[in-house]
Amino acid sequence: MEDKLLHEKKSGWLQVDDTKINEIFNFGYSYIDFLNQAKTEREAAEFIVEALENSGFQNIDLMGHLHYGDKVYMMNRDKSVYAAIIGHGSITEGVNMVGAHIDSPRLDLKPNPLYEDVHLALFKTHYYGGIKKYQWTTTPLALHGVVAKTNGEKITISIGEEEGDPVFTITDLLPHLAIKQREKKLEDAIEGEGLNVLVGSIPNDAKEEAVKANIMHILHEKYGMKEIDFCSSEFEIVPAFKARHLGFDQSMVGSYGQDDRVCAYTTLQALLHADIGEHTAVAIFADKEEIGSVGNTGMYSEMFDYFMYELLDKKGENTPSALNRTYCNSMMLSADVGTGIDPNYQEASEANNASYIGYGVELNKYTGSRGKSGASDASAEFVAYVREIFESHHIPYQVSELGKVDLGGGGTIAFILANKGVDVIDCGVPVLSMHSPFEVTSKYDIYSAYEAYKAFFEE
Repeated sequence: MEDKLLHEKKSGWLQVDDTKINEIFNFGYSYIDFLNQAKTEREAAEFIVEALENSGFQNIDLMGHLHYGDKVYMMNRDKSVYAAIIGHGSITEGVNMVGAHIDSPRLDLKPNPLYEDVHLALFKTHYYGGIKKYQWTTTPLALHGVVAKTNGEKITISIGEEEGDPVFTITDLLPHLAIKQREKKLEDAIEGEGLNVLVGSIPNDAKEEAVKANIMHILHEKYGMKEIDFCSSEFEIVPAFKARHLGFDQSMVGSYGQDDRVCAYTTLQALLHADIGEHTAVAIFADKEEIGSVGNTGMYSEMFDYFMYELLDKKGENTPSALNRTYCNSMMLSADVGTGIDPNYQEASEANNASYIGYGVELNKYTGSRGKSGASDASAEFVAYVREIFESHHIPYQVSELGKVDLGGGGTIAFILANKGVDVIDCGVPVLSMHSPFEVTSKYDIYSAYEAYKAFFEE
């Protein structure tokens, strides 16, 4: 009787056979390949669209009428993607959505980034999202981005990823002279204006700022750039190292950008392999979540509404109240990462309501801060509905919170869709060292997320 009444947390690795372990590890290899190809939201969107098209998805603008089984997508300004597979039933009866985001914390170049100081050339940066600034010093860094010129030309640049490429770095003060730095709080030891990236040291024959002039000469020679072109560019500084298998047992993945590309990749694979039935399946790959989901590529934008309008219109269901009715009848897994309890920082978690690495996909009934401020709180009925899906498909899951109540908190895109009337719960992969240049996940949890999203799409 006790076995039936009590809920025991158990490592997922103890519940799988050799065949399943091989599936998990093979999935991990393809996931690592994705991480190494998609270090920015533009690169992730390009990867996603290519995978969709290879699986028979078509740009929705090219479709006249939609019928059961049609596969469509919309690319929004090269930074976010929406995709759908049309089900048997009416769209207004509700769709099954899984929504992830493809932006990650990073350093952006300022509009006028290049300068020279003490005969060295550097880039000024403005950090994006919640980072611990000290983690970005003395680390090999790569430069990814695009330059848009006034003549309509767009140049894509990636430096620091290939063997033989130069890398960049942010220097730090030697410990011998760091007495005053050590006296500062950890948050203040490295200031935002101190995140300046070292990019060169050779002067040319210019009379002033000779090192800066030499860097501009190199950029002009290779990419046709002038200094003013930085103003119409989007350059991101990201870690230069590759995603790797982690641990003697290779049971984990260590990489930059797993928040939230681990959920984006599993959402993509779930959509590509799902057997769609009654409900239309919709996948969201959003931008700007790390800074509040703002802008025309974030979830606050009405671009997703436009995509849904297009589905309704081309299915012949677009009436004045159709979109609202669709949302109110829809269900969603907000596919965003959560935190795993860390053996080095156990005091930040309440063990009974914490997620464990390797124990399965994580459900967060609510996020928010302190007194649930800013939270989307899933109803008991919807939590039970999701539980039934997972349990009937033998998908391991754990229900948790984002750390202890008064320590802080966080949010996802869940509340934005909930505001439209959608039933939403956060469902993702637990992560260690979240928002750092090298985040850690379990391959078991990654595969569990794939299985969870696929089962939800098929419901």
